[in-house]
Amino acid sequence: MSLEYSSSEMMSVTAARALENGMTCFVGIGLPSEAANLARLTHAPEVVLIYESGTLQTKPEILPLSIGDGELCESALTTVAVPEMFRYWLQGGKVDVGFLGTAQIDRFANLNTTLIGDYKSPKVRLPGGGGAPEIATNAGEVFITLKHSKRAFVKDVDFVTTLGFGRDGKGRDNVPNIGKGPTRVITDLCVMKPDPDSKELVVVSLHPGVSREDVIEATGWEIRFAEQLESTPEPSENELTILRELKARTERAHADA
Repeated sequence: MSLEYSSSEMMSVTAARALENGMTCFVGIGLPSEAANLARLTHAPEVVLIYESGTLQTKPEILPLSIGDGELCESALTTVAVPEMFRYWLQGGKVDVGFLGTAQIDRFANLNTTLIGDYKSPKVRLPGGGGAPEIATNAGEVFITLKHSKRAFVKDVDFVTTLGFGRDGKGRDNVPNIGKGPTRVITDLCVMKPDPDSKELVVVSLHPGVSREDVIEATGWEIRFAEQLESTPEPSENELTILRELKARTERAHADA
């Protein structure tokens, strides 16, 4: 019998599986952190997790609330100054993957964490880019994870905080010393990858129980599907157990704070 799991758990497990053992990963807070730490606790024990606050090879017992969470520093191999983190580690080409979340993403994988609406008179002001713009242009490649909805998946982002492939899909063309950019987007419905030529996001895998119509309904542009559409493997019992234990530890710790 199939295991029972939520769409959020499916997303986290799938995102975690994208990381390989031994990779160096620059981790964003939230869903990317959950996925990265699940990878570390399961199939990728030697993955090197780096957070923006300068913590290297950190191994938190609970998920951090922010990059300034003491858990990151206490469990890290070492902590370096933020300028060293960006200039030496990130810009020095020592980060394999940047793992990011976002508020908005468009068909060319540009990310918006700045504002919703018109720039001069926005409906909502968001936290901003933080280190994401530098991560997206200096890491070897970028993974993105977020929940799938028309509110998040828009044809054109209101503001390009973090470069994917630009407004026309050519934003990285002929640019020296820049990473591959987004290579996969993992949601609670599917996995997307950029088309090799146009760089527009294409659905390559549907999660169990998800239909093409579900993805079309949740996407703000005319989404394309790969000719050979795959089915995402279900989470294992071990992955679900470790993920749930991690989240339970985190909830207990934050409740006592």
